[in-house]
Amino acid sequence: MSDDSTALIRSHQKPRLSDRIRSIASQLREESDLQIKATSRILGAAAQIAQNHDRLIEEVVEVVEEDLAQAEAQTVEPYTEEQLKSQFKRLKDATAHFGIEANKWAALVDKLNAPNASASGKKNSPAKDSLVPRLESIESEIRALRGDVDKVIDLLTLLVEMAQK
Repeated sequence: MSDDSTALIRSHQKPRLSDRIRSIASQLREESDLQIKATSRILGAAAQIAQNHDRLIEEVVEVVEEDLAQAEAQTVEPYTEEQLKSQFKRLKDATAHFGIEANKWAALVDKLNAPNASASGKKNSPAKDSLVPRLESIESEIRALRGDVDKVIDLLTLLVEMAQK
């Protein structure tokens, strides 16, 4: 018989055990390579999430440190009537400078020394006004990170289940 006829006969026969084993081994290699690539991508995503998390923590620490520095800067000596009278000629000039309405020097001093008053006489300083949106932005990023972490955990769970099968 010729080689062509032998190949034709083999093609009509059941695959041999060795051919089936080679085919299964090839499939296992492909699945293993696919799982390795998927795991690598998941771990890369997890590393990126961890870096983002660290960056957000550093940003929160920075915000808190700035806030503490401002609080320390605001703990200055309280205003006195004598000090204000020497600094401003008239009560009207002082109230205009601080943006506070007061009819007497004592009332102005009380308002300036009130715990919630800042040097400008307003309840919130510009730094505190910009702090709220900054913290809200950080909070939304943390929520997004939590979603990403949940996805990574779901993918890792799926990979573990696939590996156990």
